[in-house]
Amino acid sequence: MRHRKSGRRLGRTTEHRSAMFKNMARSLIIYEGIKTTESKAKELKVIADKLVTLALKDDLFARRQSFKILGRHALVNKLFDDIGPRFKGVPGGYTRVVKFSEPRRGDSAPMSFIEFSIRRPVESVKEEPPAPQKSTE
Repeated sequence: MRHRKSGRRLGRTTEHRSAMFKNMARSLIIYEGIKTTESKAKELKVIADKLVTLALKDDLFARRQSFKILGRHALVNKLFDDIGPRFKGVPGGYTRVVKFSEPRRGDSAPMSFIEFSIRRPVESVKEEPPAPQKSTE
C-alpha cells in the first residue's frame, strides 16, 4: 500500500523521473509552455510553482536552489529577471494546465498544455494605415 506517499511514479525509476522533470522544467522556462501528457503536466505544475516561488524570494540561496533544478545560469537569470517579476503580488497559481480534447494518437494518452498563467507582455506593433491603391485604368 502507498499510504502517505505523494507524487506519481509514472512507471519510471526515481532517477529517471527526477531527470525527466528537470528537463521538462527547463523546457517550460525556455518556451513558457509545453505539450505533454496530463499526469506529467500535473506533476510538473508542482515543480514549476516552487521555482516561481523561489524567483519571488530573489536572494542568493533561492538562486542556488533553482540552479540545482535548472542547471544553467541563463535559465536561472530568465526565471529571476523575466518570469518572477510578472508574479509580484500574486498569491499562487503561477501555472495552468489546459487539457486537449483529443488524446495522443499512438497510445490514446490524455494530452495537456502547461504554461505560465501570466504570459510575457506582447509589445504593441504600430500598424500604419495601408497606402492608397493606385488604379491602373
